[in-house]
Amino acid sequence: MTTWEIKGRELVNCSCEYGCNCQFNALPDKGHCHAVAGIQIEHGHHGDTPLDGLRIAAIFKWPGPIHEGNGEAIAFVDAKADAKQREALLKIMTGQDTDPFATMFAVYASTVTTMNEPVFTDIDLQIDVDARKGRIFVKNYIDTVGTPILNKVTGAESRAQIVLPEGFEYSVAEIGSATSRTTGPLEVSLTDTYGQFARLHLNNHGVVRA
Repeated sequence: MTTWEIKGRELVNCSCEYGCNCQFNALPDKGHCHAVAGIQIEHGHHGDTPLDGLRIAAIFKWPGPIHEGNGEAIAFVDAKADAKQREALLKIMTGQDTDPFATMFAVYASTVTTMNEPVFTDIDLQIDVDARKGRIFVKNYIDTVGTPILNKVTGAESRAQIVLPEGFEYSVAEIGSATSRTTGPLEVSLTDTYGQFARLHLNNHGVVRA
């Protein structure tokens, strides 16, 4: 197993309402799960291959709860990545070189039966975790905008967090709202649904906790 580690930020938009039932071991509130994700890697490596500054994104569609499988996915890898970096990122994203079910990459990969060919392209990614604001834009594929949840009476920004001491993705996530439109082999349309903003620190064995 090649050792790897990444630190960075993520924005995820899925089809559940704010809170996302999956975070609480419950079933998706729409019966299915559609999701869009983008990750900015600030520091990272896969073996001797540096991954600093690179970006990845993905679209997922599961016809039912994620654990029932039959999912379809497509991965996007930063056009700036060279051949070794592309290979490394795809291995991480598909759960390779990772303890079984130790990260969200490994968990999701185990539930995907149709993996579309990866796309190597420019990924416009803006993520401000504390402000609960962000953007994922991949030309011809993804347009996602994340915003804070607003109080329906006053219009003020509302802040909420999810804390998962034993989670496989993050320790703490800021929760906001997000809207996504995707095209290409996986079409997703989400409006003002669950938006997840988190700082990531992951390696072969899962979430790295202080």
